[in-house]
Amino acid sequence: MAPRPTILDVDTGVDDALALLYAVASPEVELIGATSVMGNITVEQATENTLAVLEAAGRGDVEVAQGAARPLGRDHVPFPVVHGERGLGRAAPPPAAAKPSTRSAVDLIVGSARERPGEVLLIATGPLTNVALALREEPHLPDLLGGFALMGGAFARGGNVTPAAEANIWIDPLAAEEVFTVFSGADDARLPICVGLDVTERAVMRRPDLDAVCGPAPDSPLGRLIEGATSFYMDFYAAVVGEDGCRLHDPLAVAIAIDESLAGLVTTRVEVETDGRWTMGETVADLAGVRGSPWPVGWEPEANARVALEVAAEEFMERFVERVRSLVEARA
Repeated sequence: MAPRPTILDVDTGVDDALALLYAVASPEVELIGATSVMGNITVEQATENTLAVLEAAGRGDVEVAQGAARPLGRDHVPFPVVHGERGLGRAAPPPAAAKPSTRSAVDLIVGSARERPGEVLLIATGPLTNVALALREEPHLPDLLGGFALMGGAFARGGNVTPAAEANIWIDPLAAEEVFTVFSGADDARLPICVGLDVTERAVMRRPDLDAVCGPAPDSPLGRLIEGATSFYMDFYAAVVGEDGCRLHDPLAVAIAIDESLAGLVTTRVEVETDGRWTMGETVADLAGVRGSPWPVGWEPEANARVALEVAAEEFMERFVERVRSLVEARA
């Protein structure tokens, strides 16, 4: 099977960087572009990090387009404690030779979908601001894309940035609400694949995994980048969560987007809380099918998402280590 033309929409902190590397290392992926958005860090820093990671991976030719600098209708709150002040932990890669695209993120997403209708896979691993703006620009985007997946939400459990909300959705709940609304009623194959905390918190990279990934060339530019970024991320989890390892939220989203067999997906309807004092950013999934009840509950009947509730975590981790280790070896 030919590789799928793919765009990653990223707010490049540590796990976005690992997601980019996983995409580069995956034979199923033809990485045709990356778009940056504020989230973990500022959009300018996310753009710089994305360019640097791709150059270290040998893909400095990938078009990187800068996107939204702030969420829809609220201020941006970055997370330096999780990813470091510059987003890549202790890693400090040199500035990339490549420059950002003259196109905006919206122009890259919409233009690519129009140029290759039914082919482009869009994977969003940050807040959904760029995706919402692209849907405003091209309302037919759900039909033009070849697929759409996102890392975000918590559907059968609580959140991580608040007890109710996951970070990517919490940063821009209005954008998330717009995205789910536009996809409402789409054909099942075109519904967003939602890879949330229900499954990403089961994908844990531990120190032996990191050593295995960097093993072929720990002193190479790519090896140093992975080590410096990931070890910082692991230290955060050890100090704040008490976990021996770090969770690979964004790489898992990429892996499931390109191979759905890794996850158990449930077709449902998701609504995003945009007003609650304590629940802003909560993703409320109708997993029990209440919207089909005979009494008026205020829910639209159409499905708008496929939510991952189960994952083959061990298989994913084996695949992740093998692929990114091979990339480190190739770049030595």
